[in-house]
Amino acid sequence: MRLPSEPSGYTMPAEYARHDGTLMIWPVRPGSWGRDPKAAQEAFSAVIRQLAFHERVFLLADPADADDVRNRFADLSSRVTVLPVPTDDAWARDVGPTIVTKKDEAAGISWRFNAWGGTYDGLYAHWEKDDAAAEAFCRAVNLPVIRYDDFVLEGGAIHTDGDGTLMVTESCLLSPGRNPALTKEAIGECLMKALGTDKILWLPRGIYQDETNEHVDNVCAFIAPGEVVLAWTDDETDPQYALSRADLDYLEAQTDARGRRLKVHLLPIPDHPVLIREDDMANFVFEEGEDTREAGERLAASYVNFYFANDCLLVPQFGGENAPSDARARRILQELCPHREVIGIPARAILTGGGNIHCITQQIPEGVIKGGLSC
Repeated sequence: MRLPSEPSGYTMPAEYARHDGTLMIWPVRPGSWGRDPKAAQEAFSAVIRQLAFHERVFLLADPADADDVRNRFADLSSRVTVLPVPTDDAWARDVGPTIVTKKDEAAGISWRFNAWGGTYDGLYAHWEKDDAAAEAFCRAVNLPVIRYDDFVLEGGAIHTDGDGTLMVTESCLLSPGRNPALTKEAIGECLMKALGTDKILWLPRGIYQDETNEHVDNVCAFIAPGEVVLAWTDDETDPQYALSRADLDYLEAQTDARGRRLKVHLLPIPDHPVLIREDDMANFVFEEGEDTREAGERLAASYVNFYFANDCLLVPQFGGENAPSDARARRILQELCPHREVIGIPARAILTGGGNIHCITQQIPEGVIKGGLSC
């Protein structure tokens, strides 16, 4: 199918609903994780091991690395399933399928992926393996595929409350590198038909320096129907202030698909900017056409890039001078989610790659994995 033309009959469950598991991808790309990816792999491993206490993990790995990755998680072989699927990088949120359900059925949507902007402002020159990853995973777990070959979208660009409301940012979905031939109204119609939602909240902006054209998952997230957390700073001189202020003004004027006024909780960003260091630069190896970095560059650090798993919430932690900010974020989220275990994960090594915990995880809703695997 080229574009969603009629309502699919499926809906996208909220991330905070129960899962069968989580999809992740093993990190090896030198331009994201360095010629020595040890730090990133340790951070990914921390996420994988925490998730394995709560649900299954399906881990894509390049076929050349699959046996080594299986050995790394041999003690969790009943909880971590390694699938030999090649990818260009490790952003499971963006290249994995968006899984939708109806009654006892499920399907995985394979959107078109073009490395966050294609030839206009994409982050690397070749993304063919990433574009094929969603369908490859669906085949491996015997999940029907719905392909929207003419609609560019990444999983980090959408959040749903599971009750009819979808949330996105204008800065991302209306960027010229995504779907320039479609109007805002047409993009919204496509999303609502594909995902079974009734209303879209179009936040104006995302996180400063977010190279995905400001994905929603880095700035605002549902924690319940009608309830969101928004990345925030009180410092009016910080470049993030104007972006978050615009989002707050917008959200306070909106209702959701069920007519509820939105309850907005502010979640402060780190007190100190997280910057690229000289030792980070010494480790990176960039390919031709790949977006590069510079020492001293500010990274898009946000605690909103957390991930809901069964009975827990995994929250990025940046450490060092931001340790008090880390503790504050855990405390706020624990108060907002009292029935979940809030777990901090050292995640600076993920952030230097360009994203964080939510970006490297993709939920598999409950009832999706049935029978054996085709791998």
